[in-house]
Amino acid sequence: SADGVVRGVMGVGQDITEMRTAMAEQQRIADGLARFIQTANAPIFGVDVTGRVTEWNRKAEEVSGFTKEEALGQMLIDEFIAEENRYQVHCALERAWQGDESANFEMMLVSKDGSKVEILLNATPTRLSDGKVTGWAGVGQDITVLREAMQRSEQVAADWTRMIDTTNAPIFCIEASGLITEWNQKAAEISGWGKEEAMGKSLVDNFIKEDCREEVSLILKQALEGHGAVNYDFPLCTKDGQRREILLN
Repeated sequence: SADGVVRGVMGVGQDITEMRTAMAEQQRIADGLARFIQTANAPIFGVDVTGRVTEWNRKAEEVSGFTKEEALGQMLIDEFIAEENRYQVHCALERAWQGDESANFEMMLVSKDGSKVEILLNATPTRLSDGKVTGWAGVGQDITVLREAMQRSEQVAADWTRMIDTTNAPIFCIEASGLITEWNQKAAEISGWGKEEAMGKSLVDNFIKEDCREEVSLILKQALEGHGAVNYDFPLCTKDGQRREILLN
């Protein structure tokens, strides 16, 4: 009133029901995402634009041996990446920070016990609502065992290749069409045809005399169907036109 005595209260209101509902939904989504990150069966890492760790889930703890508390705030590259791999990881992170949405790279993580763990990582930038990049998050796959298995497989293949090439018996291989795919040193010695001359050519048409081709073709066809021939007299035609009998299995 005019004399300054309070006669009542006037309030201006705003209906925030929808806003509260939206905020609750956002929080629910955020909580669900946090649970997903923590329980995912794949190592998940996050760093800010300075390179410091901001996310380190349970699987990351498992593969590295470092707890989340030990990792958060540490420089990812300096503290957790093998020295020989740091430049490549730095370059990959630079691409992610520049907005590359598909920065895939291999990261050699040094675990707490000093062993190295190979992680195939898919990194994507993290952004504010205005699009500004604040860091990156990466979902990884531990490929250490896979890499070791591949190396063992390659070693076995290399050993077999050397054995085939140097064994003291002629070894021939053909594909389903009859073209030669293997011709070892002993086969070259006996036939006079070098490996480079034989590879990719039809075994029957080029290295079997005409009068024996039908029989040899039948034997090879049966072999390709899974019916092996034991101690077959294989009539090989040498480069100088001679016929050499090869006891073939």
